Amino acid sequence: MKSQAPNVIFLPGNGGSTINDHWFPFLQEKLNGLHIKVTAKNFPDPVLAREKIWIPFIKTNLGADTNSILIGHSSGAVAAMRFAEENRIYGSILIAPSYTDLGDYHEKLSGYFNRPWRWDKIKANQNWIVQFASLDDPYIPINEARHIHEELDTEYFEYDNHGHFGADVFKTEFPEIVTILKRKLNIKVASIM
Repeated sequence: MKSQAPNVIFLPGNGGSTINDHWFPFLQEKLNGLHIKVTAKNFPDPVLAREKIWIPFIKTNLGADTNSILIGHSSGAVAAMRFAEENRIYGSILIAPSYTDLGDYHEKLSGYFNRPWRWDKIKANQNWIVQFASLDDPYIPINEARHIHEELDTEYFEYDNHGHFGADVFKTEFPEIVTILKRKLNIKVASIM
């Protein structure tokens, strides 16, 4: 029996971010051009991005399952990690994630940081994890990203001039993600960029 094609699910950050922000529209267009299914819906509770609302939404409303690739930005990346603690997925791409609340009141309210991380479960519940970080991210110190990389043994890309990959920098394209998905899914296309 042939396995189902992966479904890429977008998880935006908190603070009111949507799937129409930053590089999400670019990514959706490129992936659609490769005939990759994309699930892109705005999340409830977009300001605080509370775990008790987001994790059920990812499972029930977005249909995340063993054939899903979660692409999370900032708080969306944190949600992707917590989701993978309890649920099997195909893989994930984490952009500017953190593993602590950074002493921020609103991050504390999200509920993601009130218990230890189960790194072994996050790794075991997916085939691969790719991570992006930048030294000049004004919100997430680089030691956060490096710790996540060490704990999850992610395929890690560290830049020095990409900021928070949106919100603080004008970033409307993210071709590196397209290239990675083509490689991970073994898609051969002459040129998509």
